[in-house]
Amino acid sequence: MLPLNSIIHGNCLTEMQKLPSESVDLIFADPPYWMRIEGALKRPEGSDFSGCDDDWDNVFQNNDDYAEFTQKWLMECYRVLKKNGSIWVIGGMQCIYTIGATMQNLGFWFINDVIWYKTNPTPNFMGTRLNNSHETLIWATKDKKSKFTFHYKTAKELNDENVEADLFAKGQRKQMGSVWRFPVCNGNERLKNNLGEKLHSTQKPESLLYRIIALTSNIGDVVFDPFGGTMTTAAMAKRLGRHYLTIEQNEEYIKYGQERLRAISVVNDDVSQAKWDIKPPKAKMEDMISAGFFSIGELFYLKNTNETATLLENGKLFYQKEIYDMHTLAAKIKNVKADRLNGFNFWQVQRENSLVSIDSIRTQYRENLTAQI
Repeated sequence: MLPLNSIIHGNCLTEMQKLPSESVDLIFADPPYWMRIEGALKRPEGSDFSGCDDDWDNVFQNNDDYAEFTQKWLMECYRVLKKNGSIWVIGGMQCIYTIGATMQNLGFWFINDVIWYKTNPTPNFMGTRLNNSHETLIWATKDKKSKFTFHYKTAKELNDENVEADLFAKGQRKQMGSVWRFPVCNGNERLKNNLGEKLHSTQKPESLLYRIIALTSNIGDVVFDPFGGTMTTAAMAKRLGRHYLTIEQNEEYIKYGQERLRAISVVNDDVSQAKWDIKPPKAKMEDMISAGFFSIGELFYLKNTNETATLLENGKLFYQKEIYDMHTLAAKIKNVKADRLNGFNFWQVQRENSLVSIDSIRTQYRENLTAQI
């Protein structure tokens, strides 16, 4: 049994081995980057800059040591991930290529790589190289045939480019791309210790995890993070109505993470439900007739023509002494291939002295069904 909605205190490799195989739906992993920092980082005026110099990021001896660690934790992730689940791994330039190569060698199937473009990156104070203004995420499944979750229409709704191009006002939505613009975690969102210092060097922004979890999991799914840190993954999973499970060995991170989780409330809204991606209930003509949305014997008018047909009890149309389904008949009259035409977009009926689309009536029927659920 999984200890759902909990933080497991311990080493990720040891504790992952205790989890059942194929037991989690979504994994987000933010492993040590092994930054390979030598000496103190300095600002131009000479003061020290607190980068990622934590002990947990400086335990590796060489590339082989880091690659071995990477293989071990990814093997366990592969084992605990459900066959139709997916995994996200984030890393900087120092580690992402080792991680990516290891994932492919283990059999993971890449869906996308995503660039997190930091809108407020830490500058390169000494001007000795380009500013490191992005990190890379790899999104993958266990197999190329995995039926992974992706809420495509919800992604379009959350796409920042809609706002930039004023597409909301135009009633359009742009497909989400693989470059995501979020600021580095700062302000009140950044967890601080009792001394007022940042608790964790690489705390990820909530907006990043919110998007990943909202788009690639469902309410009630298990979201697993083997490197819990400040529990951003767990917090956003809880907010979106998912179960969370995370592992962390640092007791201070756990203490503040638990406080953070207690303050999080579940928000059951359109995003958490991926409302835009919910398939509408089936609406058969016979059922709509039985429910009183259409009447046997009423006339169907083909849009932009003078042609009419009569609705039969079985939902088909009677036209010139022949019986057709609405799609075939519309295609026949318009002289187009039937597989390229949806009759609901072309037939109309009389309602209160005007013609209305039968598709709008079908929408009313579906809304009525949904309200009864």
